[in-house]
Amino acid sequence: MKITDVRVKRVSNEGKLKAYVSVTFDDSFVVHNLKVIDGHSGIFVAMPSRKTNSGEFKDVAHPINSAFREVLQKAVLEAYNNEREKEKAKKQEHQ
Repeated sequence: MKITDVRVKRVSNEGKLKAYVSVTFDDSFVVHNLKVIDGHSGIFVAMPSRKTNSGEFKDVAHPINSAFREVLQKAVLEAYNNEREKEKAKKQEHQ
């Protein structure tokens, strides 16, 4: 399964949540609401989740092996960093 598109929507607040991401696989299947989070150990990708009746958050979709998790995280963080650089360049143009 190939990642064929990654779309990043940055969040403008200054909290831990930095962006929402949608990832398309094989130009055929999309997963929405992955999150880029600035945690205690640095930036990471959180899978889409929902809150259970007991208050826990459970992943709705997630990689089933660490090799694909690394591929997915690399693609998402690369797209996130590219989006940040574009925004920085736009801000510098307007100064």
